[in-house]
Amino acid sequence: MARGRRVRSRTRARWRDGRGWLVVYGDGEPVRVPVEIAASYRARTRGLLGRDGVTGALLLTPANSIHTVGMRIPIDVAYLDRHLRVLAVRTMRPGRLGLPRLRSRHVLEAEAGAMRGWGVEAGARVEVEPEEETGRQAGAG
Repeated sequence: MARGRRVRSRTRARWRDGRGWLVVYGDGEPVRVPVEIAASYRARTRGLLGRDGVTGALLLTPANSIHTVGMRIPIDVAYLDRHLRVLAVRTMRPGRLGLPRLRSRHVLEAEAGAMRGWGVEAGARVEVEPEEETGRQAGAG
């Protein structure tokens, strides 16, 4: 199976580690942002630890909480439900523990301040286009 692809099973959707595009649907035109998908236990555990910055965003799935212990930079955190609708956005400084968020199935992380520029706010809807689908038309979907 290709990396980053969302795989449908009989019981639920499953993601795989990889890269792709985050598409943010807000009030204006959709915004496309590079995204790294962390679906395996190992990738989710590593997250943004040890990085001095991040290009785009990191999607942790499944996840409903995070921590910033051991991080070097403050980050924006968006909690997403199972339909990829934003439940809440928070900015967290290094060394903090986030509380689990009810109904959250995915967590999106980015450098502090980035999500505001992309239009990621409570109620916004996002989509993830895995890397192998980026060769298709940008407006398809």
